[in-house]
Amino acid sequence: MEPRSATSHGGCAPWQGLLLAASLLTFQTTPTTAQLAIELVPFSVAKGGDVLLLVHNLPQNTIGYKWFKGERSDSSREIAAYVISTMVTTPGPVFSDRETIYPNGSLLLRNVTQQDTGYYTLQALKDNFWSEDASGQFRVYRVLPKPFLTTNNSNPVEGEEAVAFTCEPEMGNTTYLWWRNGQSLQGGGRLQLSNGNKSLTIFNVTRDDTGSYECEMWNEANSNRSDPLTLNVSYGPDAPIISPPDSYFHPGTTLNLSCYAASNPPAQYSWLLNGSSLQSTQELSIPDISANNSGSYTCLASNPATGLNTSTVKNVTVTELVSTPSIQASNTTVSEEDSVVLSCLSSDTGISIQWIFNNQSLQLTERMKLSQNSSTLTINPVKRQDAGEYQCEVSNPVSSRRSDPLSLQVNYDPTQESSGLSVGAIVGIVIGVVAGVALIAALVYFLFFRKIGGASNLHDLTEHKLSVSSHNPGPSDNSPNKVDEIAYSSLNFNTVQPKQSTSDSAFSTVPETVYSEVKKK
Repeated sequence: MEPRSATSHGGCAPWQGLLLAASLLTFQTTPTTAQLAIELVPFSVAKGGDVLLLVHNLPQNTIGYKWFKGERSDSSREIAAYVISTMVTTPGPVFSDRETIYPNGSLLLRNVTQQDTGYYTLQALKDNFWSEDASGQFRVYRVLPKPFLTTNNSNPVEGEEAVAFTCEPEMGNTTYLWWRNGQSLQGGGRLQLSNGNKSLTIFNVTRDDTGSYECEMWNEANSNRSDPLTLNVSYGPDAPIISPPDSYFHPGTTLNLSCYAASNPPAQYSWLLNGSSLQSTQELSIPDISANNSGSYTCLASNPATGLNTSTVKNVTVTELVSTPSIQASNTTVSEEDSVVLSCLSSDTGISIQWIFNNQSLQLTERMKLSQNSSTLTINPVKRQDAGEYQCEVSNPVSSRRSDPLSLQVNYDPTQESSGLSVGAIVGIVIGVVAGVALIAALVYFLFFRKIGGASNLHDLTEHKLSVSSHNPGPSDNSPNKVDEIAYSSLNFNTVQPKQSTSDSAFSTVPETVYSEVKKK
C-alpha cells in the first residue's frame, strides 16, 4: 500500500460547536500477488473537508464497482454502484449525494461529518461473475478548539510558592503539550505534569521560571495552541554591588558611587554614611570631598514585592596627596669596601617607600639591607658597581612622588681589575707567570751553551785534521793518512753550517771508531 499523506485541516465558523475529522485505516493480508487496496488521501481531514478513498491494484477483468458502508458488502448499506462501460453511477440506500465514484474505482467523500466514521468496503465485480473485496476503517477525530491557559498565580515570589497551570478545555483523545518561551517543556524535577498532561505545576519557583507559557492540544487530525500567559516571578534584592571598587580618594574630587542589586521588580535604594541617612537614590554624588567625607558608606536595597532588604558597606578614605621626598646619605663619596647609609625623608604618613637605582627599581643584593619601613638603605660593603644615581619613591593609595636623584661616587684602586678575582687568585696568577718566564730563560740558556760547546769541539777536530794532512807526502791506501782522509770525509762539514740549529749534529755523523782513531793521531 502506498504511504498515507500528511495531516490537513478543515475550516469552520465560530458557531459550529463540535467539529469532526476523519482518517482512514486500511487492513489487508500480506499478498503473494498485487492485491486490491485502499489509500486515504489526505491521511487526516477535518469536518467540512474532502477525503479520497484511492483504489490500488484493481483486477484486470473488472467491469464495475460497489461501495458499502460497513465491514462487508451488505446491499442494505450500499452507497453506490458504478458500471465502467457506461460510466453510470447508481445510488444505494445510504447514498448522501456527497459521494462520487471514479472510473478507477476511487470514492470521493465531500464535506465529511461525524456520521461518516466507520468501515468502508469496496467490491470489484469481474466479468466472470466473481468479485474481490477490500475494507478499511474510517476514524473520527474532533477538530480542536483554540485552548486557553489559567493559573493560580501569575506573579509568584521566588522560592516560596508553587504555580499551577491548567490547559482548557478538557477533551478526550487529545494530547496536551507545554511550551515556555518557545521551548518544549517536559515533566521532571520541579516540573510536574498531571491530569493527562492537562495540568502543569512548578514547585519552588525560581527567577529562571519567568517567561511566556503556552499549551497545545493535539490529535491525529489537527492541533491548536493557546495564547501566551506570562509568569512574572518576583525575587531579590540580591546583595548590592557598589562601584567603583576604589576605596581611596584625594581631596577636592567628586565622590561618585553607584549601587546595583538584582531584583524583580527593580530594587529601591538608599545611602547611609556611618549609619546616618544621606539620600534615597541609586547613584550617590558628593562634590569637593575632604577628610570629613571619609567613613563607612552603606547601600540599602529593598523590594516591596518580596519584602526583602539587603545591604553592602564600603569604607571610603579621603587622603592627601603625598609630598615630594628627599634623600640624605652618610657620605656621597665612599671608598670600595666601605659602607654607606641612604635615608628617604618624607613628612607623610601611611606611605610605601620604594628605592630606585639609575631609573630602575633597585634589585637588592646580600650587601644591601632595608629598615623595617624601607626608609633607610644600608650598603655594606660598597662595591664599585654601586656607583650611580639613587632615588626614593613614596606613595599612598591616591598618589606617588619621587625624590630628586642623589649621586653616589665610589673610589677604588684602578690597578685592581674589577674582574671579580680574589687577592689569592691574583697572587697565584703572578707567581705562575714569573715561574713560566724563569723556565723559558733557563731553557734558552741551556740551548745557547750547548750550541757554543759543540761548535768549539768541531773546530778543534778540523784543525787537527789539517795538521796531520800537512805531514803526508803522498796518498797510500794502507797509510795512516788514508785513514785520516776517511775520518775527515766522514765528518760531513755540511752539518756545521750556520743554519744548523744544534752543535752536536756534526758529531752524530762520525762513527765512534773513526773518531777514536782521529783522536789518537
